[in-house]
Amino acid sequence: MTSEAPPVDGPGSPRMRGRGGAGPAPTEAPRRSFARNTAIFSILTGLSRIAGLMREVLAAKYFGLGGPINAFTIAFYIPNVVRSLFADSALSAAFVPVFTELLEEDRKREAFRLASTLFMVMLAGLGAIVALFILGAGFIVPIFTGDKFDAHLDSLAVGLSRVMFPIVLILGLNGLTVGILQAYDHFTIPALSPLIWNVVIMIFLVFSRPLFHGDAQMYAYALGILVATVVQFFMALPVLRTVGFHFEWSFDYRDPRVKQVFLLMLPVTLGLGLINFNVFANAVLGSYVSTDAPRAIDNAFRVYMLPQGMFSVAIATVLFPQLSRLAARRDFAGLRGSVDSGLRLIFLMLLPATAATLVLSVPITRLVFQRGAFTPSDTQLVATALFWFSFSLPFSGVNLLLTRTFFSLQRPWLVTYLSVANLVVNVGVSIVFVLLGFGVGGIVAGTAIADIAMAGAQFYVLRGEVHGSLHFRETAEMVFGMLISAAWFGIVAWVSWGCLDWVFGRGLLGQIISVGGGLALGAVAYTYVVLAMRIPEAEQLRRLVRGRLAAG
Repeated sequence: MTSEAPPVDGPGSPRMRGRGGAGPAPTEAPRRSFARNTAIFSILTGLSRIAGLMREVLAAKYFGLGGPINAFTIAFYIPNVVRSLFADSALSAAFVPVFTELLEEDRKREAFRLASTLFMVMLAGLGAIVALFILGAGFIVPIFTGDKFDAHLDSLAVGLSRVMFPIVLILGLNGLTVGILQAYDHFTIPALSPLIWNVVIMIFLVFSRPLFHGDAQMYAYALGILVATVVQFFMALPVLRTVGFHFEWSFDYRDPRVKQVFLLMLPVTLGLGLINFNVFANAVLGSYVSTDAPRAIDNAFRVYMLPQGMFSVAIATVLFPQLSRLAARRDFAGLRGSVDSGLRLIFLMLLPATAATLVLSVPITRLVFQRGAFTPSDTQLVATALFWFSFSLPFSGVNLLLTRTFFSLQRPWLVTYLSVANLVVNVGVSIVFVLLGFGVGGIVAGTAIADIAMAGAQFYVLRGEVHGSLHFRETAEMVFGMLISAAWFGIVAWVSWGCLDWVFGRGLLGQIISVGGGLALGAVAYTYVVLAMRIPEAEQLRRLVRGRLAAG
């Protein structure tokens, strides 16, 4: 794929040419549409990640890394894993290709009836799961707490999980509405709602925490998550009518498309669930290391997810409906071109982020978390986890895009098989490292190794599914250039931070100047080198930025 080929609707796509031959020259409209959607999603997702970090900073200030916040972490991960199995992510991934295919065939009424039936099915099915869990939480939750948790922490985790588990139902319904919006290329509300979610939690936490005493203050956090999830769901509902969707109070269980979605959802559920289970497994293994480890890994993960959400999640989310359309049209040339460009963009954005968290893991953690109940020893623990998370950052982004590509091809079982292998590698390597005494760093290193293996396996298997080779050599050459540029980012950022830290000290303002200055100067160095090396994706982004500035 050349530097001029857009990430979606490129020269190989049916909007540009017929399925078998040449056609009119490509227009700039699809390129601008992709750039606009990606920019909107990236900015809003970035703001939501920043708000999420602020939420974690607030929680760290109030609760530190002590036992009660770790009970909350385990309690939150349980519904989060179940949500990934049965709710929003799995449902959206299985639903969007089928819904999009119906829209492409101009069968809008059938598409609407399918969505409405699925809404009723999810309402009944997930409602039953929530009720059963609330009744059985006292037996289920202690299974996932390590021997470092005493009876009090186990009891607290059980109570908190009961408060938060209804989010499984709410997020399941929300996943369906978000899938509809994404099928219509509407990304603003899906990207904005997590930002509002975090803001609502922070407001609820600040104002309701004084109503509770001692460890019971954790319930203010849990209730805030429940309330915020309800707000998030209701944000999406009015937009459905705006895009032209009409809900029908019908339950057409005989619709073959309903069966098709659930057949797709089974492997998607297993695939995405196993991927998300890795995060939960890290917390469970951490509970065997110390009572502080689960929260330390979670805090590092929140920092790690800031660049991940801004770039790879944005690119994969915006590309997913287009990949589904290209797959439905059997336009494999366009599909390969879109995947190639998406991979290069992910590496272009995430390699400098990797360099930043490698060389500045301690200063970043200190700036973000160290205040109130969060101590310097807590900073070292979180920074260790963040350092090892850095190695998985670009590969996790690659996995996200390739997984969505398999889903668009309606080949989710392949992802399931690879996800099983990923989980086995992750847990197995992490256990070995823990037994060898590597602690938190060993747990996260297992995740990094598993993500690297998963990315390589997905890339290899995908070649046979897209009826042609992905441009591995060209992509590898460009990534090598990006690696050299990222090395310069790391060198400049570390030296700059050291100088600024010596001048301005470790006060809050001094930390902001030294960390922010180091990252900014590193970014300047990275940009200069990638442009000097004429990396096509960097040139493409420069043209898009210049065009946007000129238009403004």
